[in-house]
Amino acid sequence: MVEVSASIVDLVKKEELIKTIYDLEIAHIDYFHIDIYDGEFVPTNSIEKALDFATTVKQISNIPLDVHFMVKDPKKFTDEYLPLEPNVITFHVESLKDEKEVLDLIGHIKENGCKVGIAINPATSVESILKYLDKIHMLLVMTIVPGFSGTGLIPETIDKVRELKTYIDKNKLNVDIQVDGGVNMENSIPLKEAGANIIATATTLIKAEDKKDVVQKLKL
Repeated sequence: MVEVSASIVDLVKKEELIKTIYDLEIAHIDYFHIDIYDGEFVPTNSIEKALDFATTVKQISNIPLDVHFMVKDPKKFTDEYLPLEPNVITFHVESLKDEKEVLDLIGHIKENGCKVGIAINPATSVESILKYLDKIHMLLVMTIVPGFSGTGLIPETIDKVRELKTYIDKNKLNVDIQVDGGVNMENSIPLKEAGANIIATATTLIKAEDKKDVVQKLKL
């Protein structure tokens, strides 16, 4: 089954947040996707806004938080977000210097009762993260260069999803594949066919007049 994670930080204004949360709830999304940028790992900065939005969601909604760190120090941000009890915390493998740091952070997140996701940029090879797949719950494939919401999906990332799905199935691993960046109604179809089972979407969903219809079609 395909799930939908609504990415709200980039496009939703503070004064529209509560109404948007309500609209997305009745549209039957599965997660609220919270993007945290630090202005270093990516050029943009959403630190204050993202934490404010995540806190508000936690206060008024039962829909789980799907937290995505695009930051240079994911351990620091992990400790800030753990009190919000997110469903999953995802960090970029490119933000850490070596395998030990990656494994230590995976362990730290798990020890605090949270699922773990690893994200990879379009330029990062599948081979470089295969060794972590039996230790995590989700692999997030960036389908655009992170930090540039609204840009077009990079077609080659569809092949990356297919390669990962083949490896996961062959090794009988229980790992979700989320795709994030430039996903719309059209390109979500080959992404799902390739093996993605969680769709993170911002523009396509947030700007839609009929959000419920968008969610239903993305889940097909």
